[in-house]
Amino acid sequence: MRFRTLGYLCVAGLVLTGCGRFGSDSGLNPLGWFGGNSQPQTLEPEGGYVTVTQDLRQPLAQITGARWEPLYEGRMLVVTGLGNSKGWWDVALVTEMAMPSGRIRPDQNGVLRLRLVGNPPAPQSAAARSAVNPASDTITTALTLSHEAMAGLTQVVITGAGNSVTLRP
Repeated sequence: MRFRTLGYLCVAGLVLTGCGRFGSDSGLNPLGWFGGNSQPQTLEPEGGYVTVTQDLRQPLAQITGARWEPLYEGRMLVVTGLGNSKGWWDVALVTEMAMPSGRIRPDQNGVLRLRLVGNPPAPQSAAARSAVNPASDTITTALTLSHEAMAGLTQVVITGAGNSVTLRP
């Protein structure tokens, strides 16, 4: 019984010694036994950082309204607009300056500048030839802003092709 306990203590001592004292490149470190010792040398992703390409969507013809909706984690900016014709799709609010996804912040003056953009219908389609009806073709999109993003915000400027709207929080 004493020899078995002594053997367990020796093995445990070697394992603990291999983990800490000899370093991560030691052969006694069990984390490196099956190839688990490959530690990254940089925080850069394997394929490198993806650069944000310019958004090729076009601005909508007219912004018809904008309002704030309260949320528990911040506010939601709801914007309505009209395209040049029927059939606009993939409409969104995008920042004028390139920013990481989910990290929207105002400029040094406290102004957040957004554009209302979307993709028009195919030029040969029937929707592209149809005139827009404000009663049925209004497009609504929203952008959620957290309390952190709104901390230094003094105003929001939303720009379309024909007009712009300014909101204050």
